[in-house]
Amino acid sequence: MDFNLKGHAAMFGANTMWGLMSPVSKIIMASGAVTPWVVTDMRIGGAMLLFWVVSFFQKPEHVDHKDMITLFFASLFAIVLNQGSFIFGVSLTSPGEASIITTSMPLWAMVLAAFILKEPITGKKVLGIAFGAGGALMLILGSAQGANVSASGAAHSRWGDLLVLFAQLSYAFYIVRFKDFVNKYSLVTIMKWMFTYAFICTLPFSTNDLMNTRWSSLPAADVAGLAYVVVCGTFLCYMLVVVGQKTLRPTVAGMYNYVQPVVACVVAVCWNMDSFNLTKVIAVVLIFGGVYLVTISRSRKDMETMQSKQTAK
Repeated sequence: MDFNLKGHAAMFGANTMWGLMSPVSKIIMASGAVTPWVVTDMRIGGAMLLFWVVSFFQKPEHVDHKDMITLFFASLFAIVLNQGSFIFGVSLTSPGEASIITTSMPLWAMVLAAFILKEPITGKKVLGIAFGAGGALMLILGSAQGANVSASGAAHSRWGDLLVLFAQLSYAFYIVRFKDFVNKYSLVTIMKWMFTYAFICTLPFSTNDLMNTRWSSLPAADVAGLAYVVVCGTFLCYMLVVVGQKTLRPTVAGMYNYVQPVVACVVAVCWNMDSFNLTKVIAVVLIFGGVYLVTISRSRKDMETMQSKQTAK
């Protein structure tokens, strides 16, 4: 069973900050002063600088040349493809549809873990993911009715949905495929190189927007919002994700994705953008009940231990 308090606290903290980052980002971009590409590049570039600064205060760690290639591909799936696909996807589809599609990530994590890590697909895992997805959908559909898509925008919406779906698949592949690799080096070493590679990959696409942004005239609220996105929504979140990735099974870590709509819902209520009702209470119970079911489900290690005990008898 998977009762690692450190790992659970890390994933809960990361997804709580990610949940808050969504409405903060929307407020920043509402005025049009900064574009999605600018926000993305600020996230990646800012986090890269912070990780490099922190790395100067720890013992230097040599990374094997072969592992540098692995870090490059890890950054592609965890940062570049994930964030890039999501931003373009949201720009083409409605926020409601994008939110619904993000709930598919734990399912992808379970399927990929079964194929790559040979993790068993148990009844508790399936039921837990169903509970979590059901609760998330109740929150999303109850809190925000998706905007109607015109006939002319239907094709764009479909492409947007596919891009958002690909973003979830990309991130799920990262937490499954690189689970063992993240134990090889320190958290800061892994993150500083991943964000460096990601920054190099995204800079050519965002340079024009960065140069055209009027930084001196940005309101204080937008600057504060960008600071939150960089420090809390990126730097701290990705540190916590690696902690969770090192200590929890991919399926359990992926389940915490459902915390994000809960946080978004609570923030909307606190900011008088939404109201609290019985549907939301049920949704929250389903989400955390789903996390619990996946947590107590048997892992491959548990099954192997049980089989060895039966063989010994």
